Amino acid sequence: MTARVTAVVFDLGGVVTTSPLAAFGDYEREVGLPEGTVARLNTTNPHDNAWARFERSELDTDGFVEVFEAEARAAGHDVDATRVLAALHGRVRPEVVTAVRRLGDAGLPLALLSNNAAPMDPEGEHGPLMELFDVVVESSVEGIRKPEPAIYPLTLERLCRAVAREIDPTEVGYLDDLGPNLKPARALGWQTVKVVDPADALAELARLTGVDLT
Repeated sequence: MTARVTAVVFDLGGVVTTSPLAAFGDYEREVGLPEGTVARLNTTNPHDNAWARFERSELDTDGFVEVFEAEARAAGHDVDATRVLAALHGRVRPEVVTAVRRLGDAGLPLALLSNNAAPMDPEGEHGPLMELFDVVVESSVEGIRKPEPAIYPLTLERLCRAVAREIDPTEVGYLDDLGPNLKPARALGWQTVKVVDPADALAELARLTGVDLT
């Protein structure tokens, strides 16, 4: 029998905020790039490419632009990396924020686990979101990123410490929009939900937690 989910980990982009993939597509259509070019560049040599190094803070913005554009040229494409970065700013999904609030009100420990190139500023645009979670784990701070396996137990350890109790991995729910990021979590026993349609994902999360998320 599957354990009831008693703690939830959320990805940011593509879950709490809209996915950058649509914005990548808009840019590709505007400049005449083949559909999916940016995503393919991001998934080629995924652990050591410009994107991975950027999210581990091994490259600054200028370094990312230089290396990413070189990778694109090697693949036969002329890509403006500054436009790619601009596409990362997604819109908050109010229905997901409501769900996070409902879970918090029900007493469930909550973590935000995000691959990003720079730490989120509690005083900036993401401040109100960060306040909804017991812990925030960021690749740019930790020097490791999803789907590197080490970031998942680190997140759970931080969450257990924040709420001063042990949480069994089988009682952790995890929402992400990228399948490769879910696989290592599932191997640890986490109950994973791939976010394609947010409404469907929230319905599944409500089933796993027993909490009304509307």
